[in-house]
Amino acid sequence: MAKILVVDDDIDVVEATTIILNKAGYETVTASDGDECLAKARKEQPDLILLDVIMPVKNGFTAAEQLKKDPGLHNIPVLMLTAFSSKGAGSSIPRNSGFFLEAEDYLEKPIEPAVLLANIQHYLSQCTM
Repeated sequence: MAKILVVDDDIDVVEATTIILNKAGYETVTASDGDECLAKARKEQPDLILLDVIMPVKNGFTAAEQLKKDPGLHNIPVLMLTAFSSKGAGSSIPRNSGFFLEAEDYLEKPIEPAVLLANIQHYLSQCTM
């Protein structure tokens, strides 16, 4: 069973995401900010990290950068979750910006459970190749 670290400062998002993941057979660990993400990643060694962008203490961009620089964590796939849109006028952060280069991919909130699970499965399968 794969272990997924869910990082978000919104407790409702964490709860809903962990329910979806647990029902799909994944083990979950949670964190509420970037610093806690790094500590839990080191302790738990998850197979994948779902990382919110906007959080207190340390945002997702900074946490992702530090995860990828850590020799013990750099191989863990990071999927960033964001309410920022990459589509249309008024987009806050374009998908190809440097902010997202530390992550394998990013998913826009709200996300359908089937889409979330398909992305997780895709990146977990990439790790086992």
